[in-house]
Amino acid sequence: MMQPLPPDQPNVVLIATNTSYDLATLRTMLAPHGLAVEQVRRGDEALALATGGKVALALLDVALAGSARLELCGRLRDACGGKLPLFLLSSTPSPEERERAREAGVSAYLPLSFPTEDLAEKILLQLKAITPAPAPDGLPSMATLEVNYHHMLAGSPDAILLMQRGSNRVLDVNRATRLLFGMTETELLQARLPELCPPRQPDGRASSEAFAGYVDRVMAGGVQVFELTVLHSSGRQVACELRMVPLNTPEHRVMHVRIVDVSSRKRAEELRDGKNLVLEMIARGAPLKDTLEQLARLIEAQAPPVLCSVMLVAPDGVTLQVAAAPSLPAAYLATVDGLPSGPVAGSCGTAVHRKETVVVSDILNDPLWAPYKETAVQYGLRACWAMPILLDPGTVLGSFAMYYREPRSPTNEDRQLIKAATHLAGIAIASTRREAELLRHREHLEELVQARTAELQRAKEDAEHANEELSTALENLSMTQEELVRRDKLAALGALVAGVAHELNTPIGNCLTMAGSMSERTEALRRDLDGGLRRSVLAEYLQQAADADDVVLRNLKRAAALVDSFRRTAVDNTSSQRSRFVLGDLVAQLLQARQAEVKQHGLELVEEIEHWLELDSYPGPLGQALENLIDNCIAHAFEGRTQGTITIRAQDIGNGEIAVSVGDNGVGIPAANLARIYDPFFTTRLGAGGSGLGLYITHNIVTGVLGGRIETISTPEAGTTVTLRLPRVAPC
Repeated sequence: MMQPLPPDQPNVVLIATNTSYDLATLRTMLAPHGLAVEQVRRGDEALALATGGKVALALLDVALAGSARLELCGRLRDACGGKLPLFLLSSTPSPEERERAREAGVSAYLPLSFPTEDLAEKILLQLKAITPAPAPDGLPSMATLEVNYHHMLAGSPDAILLMQRGSNRVLDVNRATRLLFGMTETELLQARLPELCPPRQPDGRASSEAFAGYVDRVMAGGVQVFELTVLHSSGRQVACELRMVPLNTPEHRVMHVRIVDVSSRKRAEELRDGKNLVLEMIARGAPLKDTLEQLARLIEAQAPPVLCSVMLVAPDGVTLQVAAAPSLPAAYLATVDGLPSGPVAGSCGTAVHRKETVVVSDILNDPLWAPYKETAVQYGLRACWAMPILLDPGTVLGSFAMYYREPRSPTNEDRQLIKAATHLAGIAIASTRREAELLRHREHLEELVQARTAELQRAKEDAEHANEELSTALENLSMTQEELVRRDKLAALGALVAGVAHELNTPIGNCLTMAGSMSERTEALRRDLDGGLRRSVLAEYLQQAADADDVVLRNLKRAAALVDSFRRTAVDNTSSQRSRFVLGDLVAQLLQARQAEVKQHGLELVEEIEHWLELDSYPGPLGQALENLIDNCIAHAFEGRTQGTITIRAQDIGNGEIAVSVGDNGVGIPAANLARIYDPFFTTRLGAGGSGLGLYITHNIVTGVLGGRIETISTPEAGTTVTLRLPRVAPC
C-alpha cells in the first residue's frame, strides 16, 4: 500500500559510492513515493548534503566509511540530528565486516551487487512509505516454512549437487548428476568436485586452479555461470556450464551447483564452423583431396570413434577410387581402391549401384560384405554406413562412408550427419568437375583466336580514329594559341601543346605498334593452322594477344582521358539536367566510384557530410567539379608521400548557402603558384599527364552554372582545402 511522505519530511535518498550504480531504476521506483535520489563520490560531499536536513536515508559504501570503526556513519547521523537510517554497502561482504556494521548501528548491511529492485523495496519499508504484507491466516510464513533440500535436489531434471565450500567435497547429488558422471552416489560422495574433472581444462589451466577461481568470483558477488569440462567415468570429457549459488546456514558454508551438459551445443557450433571452412575451401579452389579430407576429419570429430571415407566413381562409371580417408589404415584402402560397384559390393559399392543409402550394422554377418568381410575384419572394421553422392537423381559422383570398429546402427543424429557430409562432398566434387570441363574446353580455341584477331583489328581502327580526333584537337589547340597570345599566355600555351603532343603521341604510337605486331602474329598463326596447330603455339599466341590487348586498352584509355579533358572545356553546362537531390547521396555515389582508385595510391577518402542537405541545382556539373578536385589531390597533393587523406565535408552555412570542401593533408601549393591555379593550361606536371584544365573547368562550373564561389587555402607541408560556396537553389 503506497503512503506518500508528509511534505515537511526529508525526501532525499543519499548514495555515497565511487562505483557505478543503477540510479535510473532506483529513481523510477522511488519517485512515486515522493523520494529523490542523489549520488556523491566522497565522504565530505555526503556530509555536506546531509547537513542540509533533506536526507531521509543514506546508503554508504564501506570504502568511504572510514577506518575499521566506520566513523562516517556516526558523523552522518549527527549531521541529521541522530535519526538518519543508514544502509551499508560492501563489495566483499564478510562476517567480520557485518559485525562492525552492527556495532556502528546501521539499519542494513548489504552487498554492493544487491538487486536494485530489492534495494528500493527495503528503502520504502525502512521509511514506512509502504507497509509489509500481512501473513495470511492458515498459510505458512518463510520463518516457519521448512523445505527438504534433498527432496528438491532429487526431483530436479538437471544435474545438481551440494558441495562444501573450502574442501570442495560433494555432500549430496541427484540422479541426473550420477548419469552425467557415470558414477554411483557412493563414489560421488567420496570425491571432491575438481577431482571429477580432467587434470587440465581446454585452455591449459589446471582444473583445480580454474575451479578455485570460479568459486572466488562467485563469493565476491560476480558472475555465477562458468564453463568447465568434467570427466565421465568412461574417460570421455564432457563440456558443461556450472551455475553456482552460495548457501549459508548458522553451521555450514555450502554451494549449490547446477551442471548443464553443453557438449551437444559445442559440437553443433564446431559443425557449423567446420562446414563454413569446407565451403571456403571450395570457393577458393583448394585441391579436392584436401577439401574432402577436411570434411572427413570434421565428421570424425562430431561422432567419435567413427572413421570416414570418400570414394569417387571413375570415368568408366563403375570403378570406385579412394579420394579421402585420413583415419582408415592405408593397407585397407589399397585393397578397396579400384573395386567395382554392384549389387553385392560392400556398403560403398552397393550404395553407388542402388543410388540409395546402405546401412550395414554388422559386416561379419551381412551378405553385402560377403566378398570383402575377411579384409574388413582383418583391419578391425565391423560396421559401415554409406550414402551415394548424387549430382542429380540419375548421376552418381561417389559415396561417403562412416566405419565403426564394433557392430552399430545409426541414430537419427548419425543419419543427419552423413547427409550433411554427403551434401558438402557433392558440392566439392561438382565444383572440381566443372573446373575440369572448363579446362577441356580451353583446348578448342580456334574460334576464340578469330574473335581475338577481329577484336585487335577493331582496336587498331579505334586507335586510328582516336588519332584523327586527337589531330583535330591539336588543330583546335593551335587556334586557341592565337587567343592566348593576346592574353599574354603564349608561353603557357606553347608548353601545353608540346606536352599534350608528347602525351598523345606516346599512347597512340604504342597502340599502332602493338596492333601492327599482333596483325603479323595473327597471320603467322593462320599459316600454322593449315599445317596443324600445336597447343603450346596457341597458348603462346593467346598470352601475346592478352598482353597486346592490355597495352592497347591502357593506352587508348590514357588518350581518351586526355581528349575528354579538352572536350570538357567546351561543354555547355547550362544544358545539364536540373533537379532536387540530396547532397549526401551524390557524394556517396562519387566516393563509391573513386574509392578503389584512391586506395591504389595508398590514400584514404573520408566523408563528413550532413547527409540530408538538399539542393535544387545541377548534380552532373557538381559531381564533375568534385571529381576534378579529387583528381587534383591525387595528382599533386601527395607527391613524394606514400599515404595521406582526402576529406570531403559539407554543411549548411546559412543565408541559403551550402559549403562543400575538398581538403587534403598533402604537400600544399607554393605561394607563387596559388594565384595562378585557376588559369587555363597552368600545370606543374606538363608532359607528365597534366593538362592544366582541371581547376579551370571547376572554376567555370562553380561560378557559372552553379552560381557559387570557389576559394582555396593552402599551407606548405600541411595541405590544401578548396571550398565551394553554393546556393541551395541554383540561378535559372
